[in-house]
Amino acid sequence: MADFKESGFMYGLAAFVILFVVIESVFFIVKAWKRGRELGLSKETMKNAALSSVVFTIAPALSILTTVIVLASALGLVLPWIRLSVIGNLAYETVASETMLNVFGSTLSTEITDPAQFGAVAWVMTIGTSFALVLAPLMCKTIQKKVGKAVNKSEKTTKAADVISAAAFIGIIAAFIARAIYGKTPDGIGDAGVMSVCTLVTAIIVSLILETLCEKFSLKKLQPFAMPLSMFAAMGVAVLLNQVLPEQISGLTWWS
Repeated sequence: MADFKESGFMYGLAAFVILFVVIESVFFIVKAWKRGRELGLSKETMKNAALSSVVFTIAPALSILTTVIVLASALGLVLPWIRLSVIGNLAYETVASETMLNVFGSTLSTEITDPAQFGAVAWVMTIGTSFALVLAPLMCKTIQKKVGKAVNKSEKTTKAADVISAAAFIGIIAAFIARAIYGKTPDGIGDAGVMSVCTLVTAIIVSLILETLCEKFSLKKLQPFAMPLSMFAAMGVAVLLNQVLPEQISGLTWWS
């Protein structure tokens, strides 16, 4: 029986979504180019801006590719491909899918074979980000005005806003670290163990090395690649350890 997660329907759906996004992107590129000409910008300036944009999308694309690979083990290739090609991101898609899988007593390392579970995960991943599409056009301007007024009131308020933003980001990182070290489902099932800790430590070490090199040698172009390269390095170490370590060690989890 064919895998429903990678059926012809799913690939057709993915092709439709991605084609729509590509057409939309081309439309706005053309509009932006025409507007640039109207404003008197030279072709050289606009070409440089376009090339810079292309270069700076490579690093996020690598992170997206890594996330697709991570999610594919449970969800197949197509659904993560659709999600991360349009509006998804590393932090949300991973947390949303794993949270829903935990409800079913499963994890991202276990393949979904039940269409009902797959549908539930797909809905959770999709609905969560749909609110932003609805609320942003309606409330974005109001929110920007309110935030702008709050930030411009005083230096103390500005510092508070910076602290809140940093705290939110640190909270997301802490959640991923906790899952790698202690992660388990409500039923006591989990994949946190030797391999998850090894990949976490590898990613941290490689990230620190790359950040240090970027600061020491002023490698600003390398900085956006620090995170995706750290992720690929961690995945490489995981594959290597899985090959060289005895199965009782590499497969050891705290909740098995």
